[in-house]
Amino acid sequence: MAQLEANLQGDFDEILRELDQTIVNGSASAAIEGESDFYLGDCVCAVRVYERYSMVGGNRLSLSLTLLQAGSQIKLSAITAGGSQAMFFKLNTFGEESFLDVIRATVQKYQV
Repeated sequence: MAQLEANLQGDFDEILRELDQTIVNGSASAAIEGESDFYLGDCVCAVRVYERYSMVGGNRLSLSLTLLQAGSQIKLSAITAGGSQAMFFKLNTFGEESFLDVIRATVQKYQV
């Protein structure tokens, strides 16, 4: 597992759209597997799950992305999983880290 959390600023829909495009275009095998949006008062929460094939691990990885806006604050949580073939101990998270690296530049662009 690899995780990235950040406080962002900007237009919520623009940030979400750019993150989505960055992830899907960042790998030939990346695709969005599921999405859900919630609205409550001045809060909006977008949840996305992406998946891609990892050549290094010979398996599939997932990236779960949650983007929450409450008032003028925007929070991001991105978590990857699935990059290990070990039965008891996770020995290698290289594929998970590299999947997360795809969005780091976009996150930094909007980071507070």
